[in-house]
Amino acid sequence: MKLPAKELKTMSSTTQQPNNLATHNADNVRIIESTSSWFHVPWRELLHYRDLLFLLVRRDFVSRYKQTILGPAWFIIQPLLHTIIFTVVMGQIAGLSEEKMPKILFYYSGMLAWQYFGDCLKGTSTTFLSNAQLFGKVYFPRLIMPMSVIISNLFAYVLHMATFIAFFIYYKWFSWAGDNIQPNWSIMFLPLIILQTAALGLGVGLWMSALTAKYRDFHHLSGFMIECWKYATVPLLMSLSKVPENMQWLLAVNPVSPLVLWYRHAFLGLEAPSSIHMAVSAIVTLLILFSGIIIFTRTEKTFIDMV
Repeated sequence: MKLPAKELKTMSSTTQQPNNLATHNADNVRIIESTSSWFHVPWRELLHYRDLLFLLVRRDFVSRYKQTILGPAWFIIQPLLHTIIFTVVMGQIAGLSEEKMPKILFYYSGMLAWQYFGDCLKGTSTTFLSNAQLFGKVYFPRLIMPMSVIISNLFAYVLHMATFIAFFIYYKWFSWAGDNIQPNWSIMFLPLIILQTAALGLGVGLWMSALTAKYRDFHHLSGFMIECWKYATVPLLMSLSKVPENMQWLLAVNPVSPLVLWYRHAFLGLEAPSSIHMAVSAIVTLLILFSGIIIFTRTEKTFIDMV
């Protein structure tokens, strides 16, 4: 029986619909392939997942002191308490601070460098263990996790800096030590110092997260190691003029020490760090960051098998 042309057209479009649907679905299929490159940073994927990055930054910042009485005030109270302890113990009792400088301003300027570095290191060192369940269920660039920690801690750093500026204004214009506080043009390099501090914290954190994923002993030792590093940062504890000769080598091998000295030089006008030490610190930072990315990307390929 011969069908009308209208019905033939309807049947033709109906039979072709599944093929069109299959073609449409095939266009949306994304194949995830592993790379054999030793150094691979998925910049395009990080840009593609930027919304997830912003959500993780907000989560890290908001949830840190959620359900606490003081809430975000802890971002200021915590470094301030550390500064007060250093001021009393190292400044008042041991007398290791700069004599012509207010002690709380002397130690708070050093804590600006260490607090941001320490927070980045602590937050990124447990990337694999803290997100094991999430990594096993859905794909996204794993580097987003430690990067979100670095950015969220940057907001906390801004609050620390605002508190320091308040102390700085008071002691500069309303105290006896105003003439001794001499900030200089080095302050304009502050963005580069912040970038180096973040890169150093990220690099060491990536190393720690990779080692912790394979050897869980590092998870228990990480807190102790960070505290040891803190007290090994000699300029954080005492004035540069009071550093014994047998401890001078710590200024060269510790990449955080020149950063602490830079803050005190830029904001307070104290002795500047050696240009050689600053260069060595920058080179060590780059080496740690690049090697950290390599070991992190290698570990993420087999981490789920080790859980």
